[in-house]
Amino acid sequence: MGPIWRGSRLEAGSLDVSFLLRGLVIGFSIAAPVGPIGVLCIQRTLTRGRAAGLISGFGTATADALYGSIAGFGLTLVSTVLISWSAWIELVGGVFLCCLGLKNIIFPRPAERTGLREATHVGDYASAFFLTLTNPLTILSFVGIFAGLGLAGTGGNYFLAMLLVVGVFSGSVLWWFILSGAVQLFRGSFDAGRLLWVNRVSGLIILLFGFVALVSSLGVLR
Repeated sequence: MGPIWRGSRLEAGSLDVSFLLRGLVIGFSIAAPVGPIGVLCIQRTLTRGRAAGLISGFGTATADALYGSIAGFGLTLVSTVLISWSAWIELVGGVFLCCLGLKNIIFPRPAERTGLREATHVGDYASAFFLTLTNPLTILSFVGIFAGLGLAGTGGNYFLAMLLVVGVFSGSVLWWFILSGAVQLFRGSFDAGRLLWVNRVSGLIILLFGFVALVSSLGVLR
């Protein structure tokens, strides 16, 4: 019985690591494509330092983990409701993106009062979290990938589902850690004038993403 028991434990351990690694790859691959959050992370890293970009990434990773939980734990009812309301969710996200883009265009100068740093970091986290939640492609991506890999519901094993979600969060954080670190390397070459243009250009790009989201959502709602 000893060797058989040890073999079972070894097999179970390998399975656990497999789910963790698969979650890591999924989280990294979903976070990596550059969209409005990526632009936001780059802009915040250049204008306010790596911490601002990384904290924004943590907000996105938290939302990714939340949607990963819905797909991984097999919460079919929740995912169905989210998908059925995806046009309205996208509409809200589009409005928020447009407001954020216009703010960067109209008020491009970074805030210099260090006393607001903590509150600003909370805003960085919250805004990235909200923007990721209001992107219906996020939940569709998780549901599609998990179903395609046979991971949806994880067979009722909540421990494996938890490992999968931890992997998703870790993979997403890894991407934002790499991106903010890479952007930080070039931050020293941007003077105040260039940073103003970084804010304006990033604001324009974010505004365009928001406009596309609005057009897409309104087209579905009509």
